[in-house]
Amino acid sequence: MIRRIGYVLIAALLLSSCGAKKRRTTQKKGAPVVVNTERPTAKTTKDLDTEEARDLYPMPEDTGRFERFPISDTEDYIENFAEIAQYEMRAFGIPASITLAQGILESGSGRGELTLKTNNHFGIKCHTGWEGEFDFHDDDAKGECFRKYNHPMYSFRDHSIFLSTRSRYAFLFNYKRDDYKKWAHGLRQAGYATDRKYPQKLIALIERYDLHKFDEAVVANGLPTVRETRQYEVFTHTVKKGDTLYAISKRYDISVDELRRLNNLNDNIISIGQVLNIRVAQ
Repeated sequence: MIRRIGYVLIAALLLSSCGAKKRRTTQKKGAPVVVNTERPTAKTTKDLDTEEARDLYPMPEDTGRFERFPISDTEDYIENFAEIAQYEMRAFGIPASITLAQGILESGSGRGELTLKTNNHFGIKCHTGWEGEFDFHDDDAKGECFRKYNHPMYSFRDHSIFLSTRSRYAFLFNYKRDDYKKWAHGLRQAGYATDRKYPQKLIALIERYDLHKFDEAVVANGLPTVRETRQYEVFTHTVKKGDTLYAISKRYDISVDELRRLNNLNDNIISIGQVLNIRVAQ
């Protein structure tokens, strides 16, 4: 039986000729915008894609309509979003079980107040530079700014990009794709959550609902159990006189776009003494 999310994905692909959405928000007049300093990789939902992922899981054009997903319980959440988590695993290497467990935990199985009004399943905040839609929600502080998506698929894609393009999470991608326990502890180690019991909560959800079976299904389809093609060495480069972003990219065999993503650069301007993060495949 085709899951409900499959129908929506097909419909969204058919509607891909619709124009891009305009920036909107449900903020209250005069409400403070609380924005963190870490910049996002993608600035609008239509940019939530990478060349590597495009062939495996193309993102349809955003229709500009906010799609609501009424979820009855955790089993219903899994039924709706397991397939999209597996797509993300194929495209980015993040275990589907981890994605689902984080979604369940962060969104209250899709029924939390923030998720209902933003389709934000992973609690990703605006961060400096976010130009997509947003809304305010009380979290660690009152009235914090959270990203808003017209469809949950964009939230799942943003989550994948968030983890795969920030250097502090790079070591996770050297773990086996189906080693959810290492991923759970690694996320806490990298600072994804402040809750000391965050790994145990993820593992408990995965084992209670047998979410690891979705990892096994992806691996069984011929993908390597170790992310052999995407093991990375992470280090830094201090900019010297005469350095350009293009020259540095050639030196380390990394694209200019990747350098900009890793270092939250809006353009190709760099300065002497600036420390750049470098991530290259081993």
